[in-house]
Amino acid sequence: MKIALLSEKYTPDIGGLAISAGRLGHLLASLGHTVRVFAPTSNLPASEKQTLPHNGASVTRFGAHKRVDDTLVDWFELILEEHKREPFDVFHAYFLPMAGFVAAYAGKYLNAPSVVSIRGNDLERAAFDPSRFSHVMYALQNASAVTTNAGELVKKAKAFIDREIILIPNGIDAELFKPMDTNEALAEALGLEGGKKKEERIPVIGFAGELREKKGLQTLLSGYTQFCKQKPSALLIVGEVRAGDDKKIFDEFRLSNPDSRIVVTGTISHKDMPAYYSLMDVFVHPSLRDGMPNALLEAMACGIPVVVTPVGGAKDVLENGRNGLSVNVNDADMLAKKVLELLGNPRERARLGKNARDVIVERFTPGRELEANLEVYRALGLNI
Repeated sequence: MKIALLSEKYTPDIGGLAISAGRLGHLLASLGHTVRVFAPTSNLPASEKQTLPHNGASVTRFGAHKRVDDTLVDWFELILEEHKREPFDVFHAYFLPMAGFVAAYAGKYLNAPSVVSIRGNDLERAAFDPSRFSHVMYALQNASAVTTNAGELVKKAKAFIDREIILIPNGIDAELFKPMDTNEALAEALGLEGGKKKEERIPVIGFAGELREKKGLQTLLSGYTQFCKQKPSALLIVGEVRAGDDKKIFDEFRLSNPDSRIVVTGTISHKDMPAYYSLMDVFVHPSLRDGMPNALLEAMACGIPVVVTPVGGAKDVLENGRNGLSVNVNDADMLAKKVLELLGNPRERARLGKNARDVIVERFTPGRELEANLEVYRALGLNI
């Protein structure tokens, strides 16, 4: 089977969308299917394209224009050109406004099946943007099948259109993401007291991904200030702080709190992430809204106790008090309280961490994610 996979981000780009699209591309290619990925990039001049292999897939990146409509035209025409050379069996898009629109349009135009996958921001924010709303609705109305990774997004999508929305949760490689001893050399390199006995170290509160307003930036910083007053701790941000207003807020916080122990690692290779999770005593994910956050699933697979807000896909994986702790959205006081409770109770951290890993191994695996996508293709009449 020949699959055209369209995504606005693709590994090794940063972010959950890139990771998820890359995971699906690799899984499909590992079965022997031909996977052609098409993704816009700002790293090439407008309209210029470059094709390179990546994890079994062939990835074509093309330069994006300043105007979105020009980028969409290039994307669509590139798909038509490649389809004419060697026809695709299915067009599968990750993210609605751009990739979903192009995939659904190409499918209708070429009389081929299309699948669009809702990932989070595409529905929760783009649907409120007049410049993108028509593209969102076109994708939802005209795709042969629509999938999403979170139960809450199924409900929200059905508020826009009365059709089947197929739930396919993200899968995590539990052989890569697993409990491991603290990487002492890494801890020392980051200034996190590597080499000391664990009971003598300063606790490490972790966050992974691009820290920004949607991910609970202000709640995290405020909560960190509060629990540090009672138990000095380090805040480890594995990733970046989004440039612009979010970075300005973050920089102002650091200037106002010069004694804070905050480490921002910058972009980290996905395969290296388990070593960074090993440094964390507690993982926090205080999002305001979300799809199915890969970072949350990865931390749980690594056996790290988690404190999260019950939004998006977190509702599908978290059982409050059993495999993690839930806190209210925008509630820094509650976040600080729950983190402090865990820091003071190693046995409870171990219990929650074990249960967290168990649920990932049982329900959120790449194999289950792959089989669910293959079942969608089968239902469209494709010969798998």
